[in-house]
Amino acid sequence: MIELLTFLWLFNTSQPAQSTLTAVNPQAEFRVNVKDGNNFTVKFLANIKDFNSDQTILKIDNVLTVSLRQHDPSDRKRQNYPAFRMKDGSVPVIEATINLHSTDHPDWNSMTVGVPIAILKEPMGPHEIVLNFSGVRWTMYIDGELLDNDFPYGYPVWSDRNSWKIESEFIKKAEIFLPSITPEKKAKTPTLTAPIQYWTPQGHNSWVGDVATIFFNGRYHIFYLYDRRHHQSKFGKGAHYFEHISTADFKTWIEHEAATPLEEQWECIGTGTPFVSDGKFCVAYGLHTERIFPDEGTTLPAQLDWLQKHGRTGSFDRTAPGAPIGSTYSVSEDGISRFRKTWTVFHPCRNPSVYRDPSGKLRMLANNSGGKNPKPGWGKGIWESDSVDAGWRCVSPDFPLGGDCTFFFRWGRFDYIIGGFKNLWSKPADAPDSAYEDVVAKGLDFYDGLNVPAITEVAPGRFLMAGWTTIRGWGGNLVIRDLLQLPDGRIGSKWMKEIIPETGATKTLAKTLAGQKSFPAESRSFLLEFTVLPAETREGKIGLSFLPENGEQGSCELQLCMEDLRAQFGPGSLNGFAGNQKSLREGGNPHSGGNYAIENLIGVEQPFTVRVIVRSDNKLGGSLIDAEIAGQRTMLTYREDLRVKKLLFRLENAELRNVRVAPLKN
Repeated sequence: MIELLTFLWLFNTSQPAQSTLTAVNPQAEFRVNVKDGNNFTVKFLANIKDFNSDQTILKIDNVLTVSLRQHDPSDRKRQNYPAFRMKDGSVPVIEATINLHSTDHPDWNSMTVGVPIAILKEPMGPHEIVLNFSGVRWTMYIDGELLDNDFPYGYPVWSDRNSWKIESEFIKKAEIFLPSITPEKKAKTPTLTAPIQYWTPQGHNSWVGDVATIFFNGRYHIFYLYDRRHHQSKFGKGAHYFEHISTADFKTWIEHEAATPLEEQWECIGTGTPFVSDGKFCVAYGLHTERIFPDEGTTLPAQLDWLQKHGRTGSFDRTAPGAPIGSTYSVSEDGISRFRKTWTVFHPCRNPSVYRDPSGKLRMLANNSGGKNPKPGWGKGIWESDSVDAGWRCVSPDFPLGGDCTFFFRWGRFDYIIGGFKNLWSKPADAPDSAYEDVVAKGLDFYDGLNVPAITEVAPGRFLMAGWTTIRGWGGNLVIRDLLQLPDGRIGSKWMKEIIPETGATKTLAKTLAGQKSFPAESRSFLLEFTVLPAETREGKIGLSFLPENGEQGSCELQLCMEDLRAQFGPGSLNGFAGNQKSLREGGNPHSGGNYAIENLIGVEQPFTVRVIVRSDNKLGGSLIDAEIAGQRTMLTYREDLRVKKLLFRLENAELRNVRVAPLKN
């Protein structure tokens, strides 16, 4: 279970309201001092009730519109409102749209936050709603809970006299405060939520993005880029930041305060790595300021000038000309959490991977130089430094290639670098960096549908891989794997025993199964398990289709071909096996969450076990299908709008034994 930090956000203040509206006086004008207009708070008491047509319930001319509307239950774009539906299937929502103005981005002129009303404990009836514009955040609170926010760029433009009004049928009282009220964050009893495997942060539109991990002082730490709207926050620029959870036993997980909260309108944070330097627990991360400003408006020109003159990077603080861009880091105050930003930019790349190599050297894999055409030199390679701020020298300019979020790890006699969505290299540990070989090109990688996997040794010889799934775009569920290593250095993956979801009573579907047979899927989420007996070594083919109640629209087939040592996810079918899908080596895209193949299966020459978890809920709006093959390879896919109602087995030259299914408890 996860112990989530739970807060009640209080907006008590002795500050008088700039203006107050009531049912008796539902319209007024107010003045705004220029110095106060860059942040404001609107508080109102709303009586939410059934409505048929769209309603504007509060409006400040040219600044703010609050509305109620019926959302299309089939539309999950951006906000994923259908995650919470009323009993009749409808999706009423409340939204607040602010008008923004900036000289840098005049087209970024409005920003909407909102929630499905069904997310509330008592959807209909009175609710206290607070809209808070701090400059950095645009946030909606309902009954003291933070339910949605976005990260603006620009500010509202106020008139000398500003008109505002409420719809008294829905709002009994409204107040506006300029400047804004700083909320008091009051801790509540931690909320215990679902198991860590397949977890997403609470809320209708919140997801896990890039993951960075470390094992330090007896705890396994996961830092993840908190995502709303599948990278569409801040006008599509993401506005991500590192949230933080950890565990000492892999059973109870604790949520900590954010490690890198956003503090400026121009901040956009990219992936990095936790590391230890000079006894300090740190998190490196990248400032993707190129998403907001052109290079000449940032510290990049000064950084590159220093690098050219000195042959190493310099360290730049916030007094440097331009907005900070590139690699920076936060430091923990207690060795567990309580991170504070240093605001020291130590390298121009945007996705730093800082680590101590086995010899004790402080190294960094440089990733992402920003823009569509990465610049040479400083956005790739291996770099070294005596300390984080001492200046970084490039010791391997052409490898690795940079790009997305590479991570180094040593396991026994082998070194590995895994890179983002599709790269993996390895070499003997005693060989030079020039000896790295492309594992993907050999078809021996262990990519299994996770995005930007991070790998950490948590005990001698035990390594975990964590990453995120694609759910209708960037960001999705957190998934963790146990890894295994063969004598030749090849790596496989299996389910992590401590975090396999709990199940209910097991039901045997068939003791022996051959040919073709279908079964109803009685639970929305379930664990399916069976043993495969190939007719002969390296023979046999199995297709298992996960089907909706009628037809095959949106369905999925898990296919195993023992002759070719391949497994794949393809489209489900009532009439035959799916066609061949591509592996990563062949140009497939496992990270996309759709159809793909894996090659060179391990352990399928003799009878072996297959386990499959189907996980479905209203937030996913579909089904995650996660397979473990022979306890040595895993693969995962997502199917939009699929609710599995039937299981169709199709076998050639193979037999199944002990086909069993059990519902998931959570």
